[in-house]
Order: sequence, then C-alpha cells, then structure tokens
Amino acid sequence: MTEKTEYKHADNLPGGDNVIVDFEDGIAWVRFNRPEKRNAMSVGLAEEMNEIFDALEVDDRCGVIVLTGIGDAWSAGMDLKDFFRATDGLSDVHRHRAYRSTRAWQWRTLMHYAKPTIAMVNGWCFGGAFTPLICCDLAVTDEKAVFGLSEINWGVIPGGVVSKAISTLMGDREAMYYVMTGEKFTGARAKELGLVNEAVPAEQLVERTRELAKILLEKNPTVLRQARMAYKFARYMDWEQAAEYLTAKMDQLAFVDPEKGKQEGLKQFLDEKSFRPGHGNYTRE
Repeated sequence: MTEKTEYKHADNLPGGDNVIVDFEDGIAWVRFNRPEKRNAMSVGLAEEMNEIFDALEVDDRCGVIVLTGIGDAWSAGMDLKDFFRATDGLSDVHRHRAYRSTRAWQWRTLMHYAKPTIAMVNGWCFGGAFTPLICCDLAVTDEKAVFGLSEINWGVIPGGVVSKAISTLMGDREAMYYVMTGEKFTGARAKELGLVNEAVPAEQLVERTRELAKILLEKNPTVLRQARMAYKFARYMDWEQAAEYLTAKMDQLAFVDPEKGKQEGLKQFLDEKSFRPGHGNYTRE
C-alpha cells in the first residue's frame, strides 16, 4: 500500500486529510491525498474540495490553482466503495446530497471559477477524473501517464457527466472509440486528442506547470478572469448573440478592472511607445 506523502497543509484552510494544499509564490498546489486508492474520489474528498475552493477564491495567497495528485496517480476516478457503495443504503435525499457535492466541485465550480486552474496530470487518470480534468482551464500531463474510459469493461457506462465533458474537447470518432473499447492511452495520446495542452517527460512536469502558472500570474487578474469567462460562455452562443455578449463584456471590463488595463496598455503603446502587443505584457504598476 502506498504511504501518504507528508506534504504540509497550509494554515487557515479547510481540508488537510483527503486534500492537501500548499502555496508557492502565488500558486496554490491542490493535491488529491488518497494515494493508497490512486486518489479515487470519495464523498469526503468532494466535501473537502468544495470547502477548499470556496476558501481559495478569496485567499490572497492564491493567484493560480494547480490540481494534481500525490503518489503515482492523478485520480483513478470515482471510488466505487467509498462513494457508490457508501451511498447505496442512504435515502434519496442523502444520496443526492453526495452527488451534488461531487458535481459542485468537479464542474459547476471548476468551469466558472474566479481564478485560473491548471490540471497537472502526474499519473493515472480514469473515468470520473476526466470531468475535473476537462473543466480545468489548462492541462499538462506526464507523456507516459495512463488515461482510460474503462467502464464498458465492467458493465457500466461512463458515469456522472463524463460523456458530456469529453464531447467538449474530443472529436466524436475518438470519443466513441475509447468509450466503446475501454482501451487505455498515454499522456502523449491525450495531447493528440486535445484533452491536454502539453505532454512532457515526467521529470519536466512540475517545472513546466510552474512556468505556465507564472505566465498567468503576470497577467491582469481581472482581465484574465473576464477573458476566460467570455470564451466559455460565447462558445455556446450563435454569432449574433456572441457579438452582443462580447461587446457588453468588454464594456463591463472597463468598469470592474481596478488596474484600468485597457487605458494603461493603450497609453503605453500609443503615447509612450513602451509597449508592443504580442511581445509581453503592458507594464503593471
């Protein structure tokens, strides 16, 4: 049995049992901490994740979240014993509360979270783990990590909203192939399928993820949040709706951005000639 790694959980945060959080220069490393279960997701883990996300949203120590796993797995999916078997004997109300807790953090929160999120897939990623993977803004994986939608092999379909999640990133032919065959695939293949942004050697995974997080930390956080949300909502609209929505979103940004990034960027580009778009950020005070 894999021993739990002794990461120190940050002060003044919920969690610390199924989920460990530590901070590094604006990055919150949120780690699934059930290595003996390959970080399979239980009701207890869901409850901790909800509390942690609520806390990190208003914690100034956190500018970017990296979601990863302790041990040799990112997550093996839903814990069949500690989630499904544990809820079998409960009333409908209690069972749906457990489902609601899981849905809350895996996609309702992650999809529209106030701060940018990166999935760092350090090992096994199976079944239900595809939902939070896909709902993170960005993803980097070990090129040899093992992915799979293996439910067909033991007589069920991909649970929760996994089928919806994969349909947002994978083409129909690829998605249907892995849903129907249950075949495993590597992190390198996950990059080809569009499930992750990058697949790198294991020894480069943490550093590359850290580099990516630091790029995001350099951006105007209000503009970054608005840009993320603008894309996520516009993709479900037709062209006319998107045109109206994005125009309104740009107008809204002018009022809610405390840095007044648009004005500052234009001043540096047009007046001071000190900023060249495409060659880095405008200078932030």
